[in-house]
Amino acid sequence: MLTKTIMEQEARSVPEIIKQQLKDNEPLVKALAKQLKEKPYKFAMVIGRGSSDHAGVFAKYLLEIELGLPTFAAAPSVSSVYNKQLSLHEGIAIIISQSGRSPDILAQARMAKDAGAFCIALVNDETAPVKDIVDVFIPLRAGEEKAVAATKSYLATLSALLQITAYWKQDAKLISSLIDLPQSLQQVIESKQQLTTESVAEYRNLIVLGRGIGMGICKEIALKLKEVCCIHAEAFSSAEFLHGPVTLVQTQLKLLDVSVADEAFESHKTQVNEVKQRGGDITLLHQVCNKLHPRLAPLAVLQRFYIDVAAIAIAKGINPDEPAGLKKVTQTL
Repeated sequence: MLTKTIMEQEARSVPEIIKQQLKDNEPLVKALAKQLKEKPYKFAMVIGRGSSDHAGVFAKYLLEIELGLPTFAAAPSVSSVYNKQLSLHEGIAIIISQSGRSPDILAQARMAKDAGAFCIALVNDETAPVKDIVDVFIPLRAGEEKAVAATKSYLATLSALLQITAYWKQDAKLISSLIDLPQSLQQVIESKQQLTTESVAEYRNLIVLGRGIGMGICKEIALKLKEVCCIHAEAFSSAEFLHGPVTLVQTQLKLLDVSVADEAFESHKTQVNEVKQRGGDITLLHQVCNKLHPRLAPLAVLQRFYIDVAAIAIAKGINPDEPAGLKKVTQTL
């Protein structure tokens, strides 16, 4: 089902955006990778809110799996509300934002810089004030995002993180795989709808199950269901879900299985099957392109979901371009 929503149009523009982004940012990323290799950094802290925070979850798994670099999420209020300083001399701070303007994100970025961290910003707005704070500014190059719900800027953030990691690690296979990513995403766009109105219409509460590097995607899927469809959804690791929350299944719970073909695939499927045996109503969200590099696979799942969720919102009588009560730039302290 095609919609005329700006959200879907922007989601469908992702392959060309990422293709151009990877080309334009290659010199910047190569220079950054050279700087990163010159010093043995001991950890990375990711600063972000909302979708950007979920991109940080993707970054955590990516950097820890590929580089062995301990990575954690910042708590922006430590600086903006509690006015506390951290010790970050041997670390990296990665600031992720669409606008680069939220007061708490700027406060945390300043704190990180003053605390001795090497600061990198991944931001879509190239005029953002965070640019004057950080050591290296990597533009996402997604263009103006008119829909309130982020789509193209989120996927462009993930591709930027992948490109940085690939050159930092000097991983020829990952670098090469990125070249084919836009074509794979286009194939996903042209594939069949996976999440339909019929599959979620009866439910006001959903669980999104994933594992490993797919968790950042699960959190983003749950957020979008809340933002644009007014469906309460929460993301869980499929392993963590069995440690207590699985009892919710007896209430006829709807679950989305975010299936990513990587090293966690078999264990994830085993856990999902257990949930299914307990009576869980499960809809599969998958990557379509099975030959994708496993680090790129989550992007393919999300590419299809963004298009599907816009159609579900329209079917529910909701305008996904302007969700009630939301603004494009959220000002928080």
